[in-house]
Amino acid sequence: MILHGIAFIFFILCFLFGMTWLRSGLFNIANQKIKTWLHYLTSTPVKGVLTGTVVTAFIHSSSAVMVLTVGLASSGLIPFRQTIGIMLGSNIGTTFTLEMFTLDMNYLIIPSMILGCVLYFFRSPQIKSSGMIFMGFGLIFTSIRAIQWLATPLTTQESLRSYMIQVNEHLVLALLIGCVLTAIIQSSTVVTGVTMGFLAAGSIDLHAGIAIMLGANVGTCITAFIASIGGGTQAKLTAYAHIWLNVMGVALFIPFIPLLGMVVQTLAGSADMQLAHASVLFNLLCSLLVLPFANSFARLIEKVHLPKKS
Repeated sequence: MILHGIAFIFFILCFLFGMTWLRSGLFNIANQKIKTWLHYLTSTPVKGVLTGTVVTAFIHSSSAVMVLTVGLASSGLIPFRQTIGIMLGSNIGTTFTLEMFTLDMNYLIIPSMILGCVLYFFRSPQIKSSGMIFMGFGLIFTSIRAIQWLATPLTTQESLRSYMIQVNEHLVLALLIGCVLTAIIQSSTVVTGVTMGFLAAGSIDLHAGIAIMLGANVGTCITAFIASIGGGTQAKLTAYAHIWLNVMGVALFIPFIPLLGMVVQTLAGSADMQLAHASVLFNLLCSLLVLPFANSFARLIEKVHLPKKS
């Protein structure tokens, strides 16, 4: 039991490390281009959504995109109202990573790790960053498979099994777990990815998995909020808008968790793929619902959070 627990924690850390390397490698290669896209290709909410989706899908981190967006708003390079489209797009773009996790990439793990190690020792920053991408990719998929394998023996223990029963029976508890864990490790992708591992092992049910995923969407707001501290009014408005957007979306969907579960069960057979699809549907529907009212939403945030003029 103790060895299984240590191994489980080790592979979660490997997952985090792999995500960091993948994200850093991609970001190093396209850093300036990403800032340019966010600056110039977000003049309307629709352009912002498309740009936010593409950039987030590319660097596999909605948190990184939101931190960049807060920074651009703080420096005055983009106005607050222009950030709404980006955050809607970043919520959609982050679902691409979860869909990637469901693919059978086992045969690529060893070649990508070997290639990554070789490329990492080149002097060229671009080639070195490519090595980080390949090693990150290999670590991520190794960790996912290991977490799936370890989830079954861990949850057969009496103490953990009773805890999992509580999570399955109380969706609010599952939602809080997703929220708190994501706020701590600052990665909704990792939290949802680990949840997919437990789902694949049959340790938790789909409804609990969806609740954890929804909670992770709230917990991820902490990153942008921290980035906004000391960043001025525009940065704070961006962080507040991100919190309002995700909290309202989750509150709207909580009563429909069973319905969302039924829908995704018709779309995929495996539980981990069903959760990935649930994340896509949730984020896509929330973004499409808000998109026509993006400017009105921005005005609401300004009205609530801007200091009243005397």
